[in-house]
Amino acid sequence: MAAEEAGGVSRTPACLCVLCGLPAAGKSFLAGRVLRSAAQRGWRASVVPYDDLIPEQAFQTRGEEDGVKLQEHTEWKLHRQAVLQCIEQFLEKPGVLAELPSSCQINRAAWNQCILPLLQPGAQDRSQADRAPLLFLLDDNFYYPSMRYEVYQLARKYSLGFCQVYLQCDVESCISRNQSRSKPIPTEVILDMVKRLESPNPQKNSWETNSISLNTTDDLSECDMQRVMELISSALSNPLSPAEDNTEQKEADRLKCASSVVHQTDQACRRRISEAMRTARENQVAPEHMRSLAAQLNESKATFLHNLRRQFLEEASFTKEEDIDVERVVERAVDVFNHEKKEILLRIINENK
Repeated sequence: MAAEEAGGVSRTPACLCVLCGLPAAGKSFLAGRVLRSAAQRGWRASVVPYDDLIPEQAFQTRGEEDGVKLQEHTEWKLHRQAVLQCIEQFLEKPGVLAELPSSCQINRAAWNQCILPLLQPGAQDRSQADRAPLLFLLDDNFYYPSMRYEVYQLARKYSLGFCQVYLQCDVESCISRNQSRSKPIPTEVILDMVKRLESPNPQKNSWETNSISLNTTDDLSECDMQRVMELISSALSNPLSPAEDNTEQKEADRLKCASSVVHQTDQACRRRISEAMRTARENQVAPEHMRSLAAQLNESKATFLHNLRRQFLEEASFTKEEDIDVERVVERAVDVFNHEKKEILLRIINENK
């Protein structure tokens, strides 16, 4: 068993706690308060800040033509996996500052800062420190369930506790807080994430049962903090165990198939957008209308893909990707988007006359 091979971790209560929500919803602030409460309880705790660990260029696009994104980096997915691999490496060898492989995709200095507090327990007796509960606070947006599910799988593999705290904050407050930061992110990034964000849903995903939601539009109350600490304490006391049925594999297959459908549909929609831009140029559409066309088509595609993914996960009932005709699903989806594309193109051409 992996948990039995993980050295001290198999004998020490440990928990992976996902903090998710919009940018500037208050995740980092909450993490700081949890760290202080954890220290008072004698726990070893660390924040895993994805923004610090993953380089900014992982999220950039590679180029545009007439405002149409040609190819997006998918490297950020590899970086996210690398973060979990680093956590796993620590779980395997919890007492050392391990050397990361040269192929590692994350910021090494930032990772060392994450785990140093776990290696320096202060004045505690070393034997007692090694037995102290271990807590990782994963600080990121985690806007798709598939992102959170990867953390759940890691907790399952090592028989760790797992819990989630969703910080619910109105978008206006997030934008206002973001603008007061020293390095704010573009407002359109927050608005785009509002469309993509799928909050924890225990009714649909049984693995998200151990989740709570906090309203962080206003300041966190002591009651809020008590709920968070009780959630983590419960997760530490009730670690996950390997599934005896194939429920987890079914969920993994479902998410994999959904990703395949959305990816293939995305590629096909990009080609349809390029065709629309060529048609507009042939009709001598003015530059300002070309920019408007590109923006409307990209926005339509993003919304369409988001809705497609959500609908697919809610309605698909299968156990393996082979059980459905992915090509047919993609073809039907592209037909729907193609209709939207034609309407937008026709409207822009008419406005240009």
